[in-house]
Amino acid sequence: MLTLKLKRIGKKHQPSYRLIVDEKRHKVYGKNVEDLGWFNPLQDKFEFKKERINHWLKNGAQVTDTVHNLLVTAGIISGKKIAVHKQPKKKEEAAPAK
Repeated sequence: MLTLKLKRIGKKHQPSYRLIVDEKRHKVYGKNVEDLGWFNPLQDKFEFKKERINHWLKNGAQVTDTVHNLLVTAGIISGKKIAVHKQPKKKEEAAPAK
């Protein structure tokens, strides 16, 4: 299954990411199917190829949660953002009494 995911590039403590299309189970570092843009979280800038992203989504490619949130921010897809970070576990209401 093809998926749109982020590939980290850049030096230590200077993260930058490429948006790529690749098999879901492939490792991120290596050859990929196509490069669709970039994202720099330090400057909060990004540039994506909207036509190619829509092409891959129409052909059944999935997106990771983080990429989904970026595409919603960029206005390429519509919908709600997905909670990416771990949600705090709710405490059990009543512990069994002994």
